[in-house]
Amino acid sequence: MYPSIYFAVKDLLGLDLPFLKMIQSFGFFVAMAFLAAAYVWSLELKRKEQLGLVGFTTRKYLKGEKATTNELLFSGLIGFLIGYKFLFIAMNFSQFTENTQAFLLSAQGSLIGGILGAGLSAYLKYRDKEKEKLDKPVWVEEKVHAYQQVGNMTMIAALAGIIGAKIFHNLENWDMFLADPVDALLSFSGLTMYGGLILGSISVIYYAHKNNIPVTHLVDSAAPSIMLGYAIGRIGCHVSGDGDWGIANTAPKPGWLSWAPDWVWSYDYPHNVNSEGVPMIDCIGDRYCNHLDPAVFPTPFYETLMCLALFGVLWYLRKRISTPGMLFSVYLVFNGVERFFIEKIRVNTLYHIGDFAFTQAELISTILFFIGVIGIIYFKKKEKEKLSV
Repeated sequence: MYPSIYFAVKDLLGLDLPFLKMIQSFGFFVAMAFLAAAYVWSLELKRKEQLGLVGFTTRKYLKGEKATTNELLFSGLIGFLIGYKFLFIAMNFSQFTENTQAFLLSAQGSLIGGILGAGLSAYLKYRDKEKEKLDKPVWVEEKVHAYQQVGNMTMIAALAGIIGAKIFHNLENWDMFLADPVDALLSFSGLTMYGGLILGSISVIYYAHKNNIPVTHLVDSAAPSIMLGYAIGRIGCHVSGDGDWGIANTAPKPGWLSWAPDWVWSYDYPHNVNSEGVPMIDCIGDRYCNHLDPAVFPTPFYETLMCLALFGVLWYLRKRISTPGMLFSVYLVFNGVERFFIEKIRVNTLYHIGDFAFTQAELISTILFFIGVIGIIYFKKKEKEKLSV
């Protein structure tokens, strides 16, 4: 459909803007998913702080000191990496837009650009510190609100989530990993949602614990945002055609769906980013010239609709469920049920125990469902015990 934003803009608006080829559709919607989730998460943490459920921490820092050697070296290193890549990209822009991923992950770059970037970055850091420098640096204590740490927690969730998603994907597709380990580890495709959810959640909970943020209120506030982020992320899967589609669907569209476009029932994912399927007759000179034959269930689209609806339910319940930990437990139940049933029409690697076959997502979704049920019972019982004291 649209491997990059370039194809979407050209098809929908008729504009030919080659530089947009560098923005992959999947990555764009993943970024939008994190931004939307972070915004909703911060709103909920602010609300909880107003209710007195989440407090703030304090931190001390030395105000007015000059730039340290380590700060200048770190700024220089960041500047070198940026300059090393960006000048090289600017000098080879057409090749970069044709294969953005390969350019970004390769060791190719401009040494001159790196040196210029390092010098500029170090100078800017030095200048900023000079503006704030005092004759006598003083220790300052400031409040740090939980919602102000959403940016840090989102970055932690993103980085840990990508690592977890890669690990779980490669475990699920072990043969593909062994065939080409480097590509399997470094490619932008091949991410398993549950791997990202599990490792991302563990990392954020650890960060919250270290920063004295109540974990139960933290995860409750995150529940709606995680569901929203997943819904938006699945748009990227659908638009780019990254392989998270359903099983073949050659059945005629049922009458109750007569009002909907044909692709809602069965879709062939033309120009899919994985280049899977068979060549398209009318596609020439494009890297993405394949479509699926037969067409399949567009399961990412279904998940987007379901998870947007579940986000609405969680957003409605957040003010009506006051027991700490309860809303996140409800989220786990919703997540488990949604993913378990969508797996019935999704393409996935099967595991076998005797005659029993199941997918990795079916196993994890079942576990999360029961954890959610246990959590509801546990937190409800804990609340009753607290009220009876």
